[in-house]
Amino acid sequence: MDIRLKRAYDATAPDDGFRVLVDRLWPRGVSKERAAIDLWAKDTAPSPPLRTAWHHAPPTEWAAYADRYRDELAHEAAPALAALADTLRPQPVVTLVYAAHDPVHNHAVVLTQALRAALGD
Repeated sequence: MDIRLKRAYDATAPDDGFRVLVDRLWPRGVSKERAAIDLWAKDTAPSPPLRTAWHHAPPTEWAAYADRYRDELAHEAAPALAALADTLRPQPVVTLVYAAHDPVHNHAVVLTQALRAALGD
């Protein structure tokens, strides 16, 4: 499976495949039509306390944040991650859609790694 990442504010493309919003909150200023989301997997997003902590943390805290999010995905969000993996399994192309500004230091990067593991990739 080809898993791609794309900001919610970027234009959709025909080759995006199955589009999954992986944020707990809907992206501000993006209409449902413009987003073209096939599935909103908000239960796989970081918990509100973790999301808030990351927003107030310096970028140097990325590794600690990613570890805490991996721990959530392995425990509290494990059922949601497994359900998402089962839903995505037949899809040849999946685009995880997120609202964060930083394309490298965001939860969708960590979620991609966890999904690949859950899918056996």
